[in-house]
Amino acid sequence: MNVFDIIGPVMIGPSSSHTAGAVRLGRVAWKILGETAVKAEIQLSGSFAQTYRGHGTDKALVAGIMGMHSDDERIRHSLELAEEQGLSVSFETVEIPDAHPNTARIQLTGQSGAKASIQGASIGGGNILVSEVNGLSVSFTGQYNTLMVLHYDKPGTIAAVTNFMAYSEVNIGNFRLSRPRKGGEAVMTIEVDGDVSDALMNSLKILPNIINVVLIRAI
Repeated sequence: MNVFDIIGPVMIGPSSSHTAGAVRLGRVAWKILGETAVKAEIQLSGSFAQTYRGHGTDKALVAGIMGMHSDDERIRHSLELAEEQGLSVSFETVEIPDAHPNTARIQLTGQSGAKASIQGASIGGGNILVSEVNGLSVSFTGQYNTLMVLHYDKPGTIAAVTNFMAYSEVNIGNFRLSRPRKGGEAVMTIEVDGDVSDALMNSLKILPNIINVVLIRAI
């Protein structure tokens, strides 16, 4: 536990769960997309669905999708800013079985036509838990620098990534692999201690069978 678990995040209110956590979920989706979004389709479940307008969850999610942090004073005006910048936004309330009460699904389309989607929950105190990225099961909180390594499920790929990280003296704190089927696309979720350099990122991207590498910095 760190001090922010006790006193809460630096944020624009009113609620750490409904505002700060929502901004961070939006930022994760933005980072996964890797470019400016032009379309955001957002599904809300549980208490998010019931209270999102009153608690400003809609504004917070959109702010994160536009790259804002939880203490950005522009959050209050994010819907208007999105319209000005050509970001089309839609909200839908749904029921997601067995999901945390503060759960959102976000699907983004970028300027190039690229798409990205996440499912995650705001679990209190501004903290989040991301459970799905681009249809693949993951589990990370955003409290640590996290590498998302999208790759083809081929022998030796995991070893190549982790060995190179060890060679670069980057310590792995948590590792998870998700693959819907053998030999298809898979994703490594790697939480690390310390920083991740641009040089390491570039080196990982050119390893065999790697499709893309995304760094979600601690938020």
